[in-house]
Amino acid sequence: MSRVHGLQAIMAGDYPDPSIVRVGLDYYMTHSSFHYTPGLLVWHSRNMLDWKPIGHAIKEHVGGSIMAPDLIYHEGCYYIYFPAGRTNWVVTADNPAGPWSQPVDLKVGYIDPGHMVDEEGNRYLFLSEGYRIRLSEDGLSTAGELEQIYEGWRYPKEWLTEGFYLESPKLNFKDGYYYMTSAQGGTAGPATSHMIISARAKSLDGPWENSPYNPIVRTKNRSETWWSKGHGTLVDTPEGDWFVVYHAYEKDYYTLGRQTLIEAIQWTADGWFIAVDPEGESAVETNLVATAELSDSAMTLSESGRLGLQWHFFGGERLRDYQIEDNQLVLKAAAKESAEPLLCIPVHHAYTAEVTLTVEGEAEGTLGLYYKTGFHCGIGFNGKEPFAFRNRYKSEHTALSQGSVTLRIVNDHHEVSLYYRHSIGLWTKLDHGFEMSGFHHNVLGDFLSLRIALDATGEGKVTFSDFVYRAGVSMTLQSVTQRG
Repeated sequence: MSRVHGLQAIMAGDYPDPSIVRVGLDYYMTHSSFHYTPGLLVWHSRNMLDWKPIGHAIKEHVGGSIMAPDLIYHEGCYYIYFPAGRTNWVVTADNPAGPWSQPVDLKVGYIDPGHMVDEEGNRYLFLSEGYRIRLSEDGLSTAGELEQIYEGWRYPKEWLTEGFYLESPKLNFKDGYYYMTSAQGGTAGPATSHMIISARAKSLDGPWENSPYNPIVRTKNRSETWWSKGHGTLVDTPEGDWFVVYHAYEKDYYTLGRQTLIEAIQWTADGWFIAVDPEGESAVETNLVATAELSDSAMTLSESGRLGLQWHFFGGERLRDYQIEDNQLVLKAAAKESAEPLLCIPVHHAYTAEVTLTVEGEAEGTLGLYYKTGFHCGIGFNGKEPFAFRNRYKSEHTALSQGSVTLRIVNDHHEVSLYYRHSIGLWTKLDHGFEMSGFHHNVLGDFLSLRIALDATGEGKVTFSDFVYRAGVSMTLQSVTQRG
C-alpha cells in the first residue's frame, strides 16, 4: 500500500520527464537522459516512495538527446518509446532490469511519445503538438500516417509562460473514457510556465473534450516551493487510489535540474480528475526523499565489475575508456579538446564530494562540477601539483610531491570551494572559488543540470578510488589549512 499523501517529492536531483507504470504490485519509472550515457535508468518501487535503480535501457549513445520517454507494459513485454536525433525509437525487455533490446528507429518525428491501445487492440503512439500515428501489432514500427487529433487547451493569455508547447501526451483508459494527460506552457522559463492539463474522449479518434478543471497542476506564483510543475503521468494503486507523477524545479535551485514529484488526485462525480492538494500545502522537503547512493568506495558494482548505476558519461565516446582494477576506476586520458567526463547527480542544496586519484604519464585528473562543454570548473592534479581550473584555463598551481592526492569540492548553496590533501595530512584550501547559481537551462540551454564530474585528460591514465558524497559542508577548522 502506498504511503503517498498530498504532494510529495519522491526523487531529488535531476530526474525530469518521469514515466511510471504499475505492473501488479510493482512500480517502474524512467526519465529523460539526454546525452548522458548509459541512459534511461530504470527504477523500481513497491510503494512509490522508496525507489531503487535496477538498470539502464540504453548502453550506447544513440546519436541524439533522449527526452521524455514512455515506459509501458503490454502483453508480457516492457517497452520504452523515446525521441532522440529528430526521430523516435523503441527498446523492449522481458524484465525491466534488462537486458534491453537494441533501439529500433520508428522513423517518425515530433517528441514526447505516449503509447495507447484501443479496445480493438490497435496500438498508437501519441506525440507532441497533438499528433498520433498507428503502430504495428508488435509495436516496433509504424503502420499509418501522422495525423493531428488534438489542439490542446487555451490557457489565459495573461499567464506568464515559456510558450504554448503542447507536449507529453500520456494516456489512460477508465470507465469508458480515454484520458490524455498533457503538458503545456514550456518546461522551463518563468516559474509559472509549465502545467498539466487533461482531455478525454470515448474513442482515440476523438473528439477530445478538455477538462473543466484545467490546469490540473500548475505553479501559480514564484513564491511557491516548486516552479514549472508539469509533464504528468497518471498511475493507480492496487487499492484503487490515483496519483499524478511529474517534475518541477525547486525554487532558487535550478542547478539541481527538474526533480520528480507525486501528487494525489481524486475523481469527480462527472468523471474528471483533480489534484487533492492544489496549493501544495503538504509538500515534503527534498532532503527526506530517496535517491541513488552516490558514495562509492570501489567505484563499481562488485558483482559486475562495471561502474555503478549512479555513473554516466556525457556522450558516448568514452564508454570503453575505463576499466576496473583492484576495485579502483582506471580512466584513460582523453585529448584536452574532449569534454565527456564521468558524472553523477548531486541531490542537496549544499554538499561535499571527494575522490582520491593517482596520475600516470602526462595526464591530469580532475574533480569538478560540469554543466556542458564550456561550463566546467573544479580542482585537478597533474601528478606533481594541484590546481584550480575553469574549462581549459588553469590557475593557482601548488607544489606537491608525487603520489596520490585526495581532492574535495564543497558546494555551499551555489558557492564552491576547493581543497586537497596528500596522504592523510591536513586539508589545504585553494584561494580560487566559484559561484554557480547560473549553471542551468534558463541561462545555458539544453535542459541539463550541474553534475559532479571526474575526468582524465592529456596522455596516460588516472586511477580514481574512494569517491565520497555527503550532504552538508561542515568542516572543523583544525582539519583545514590555508595555502601559503
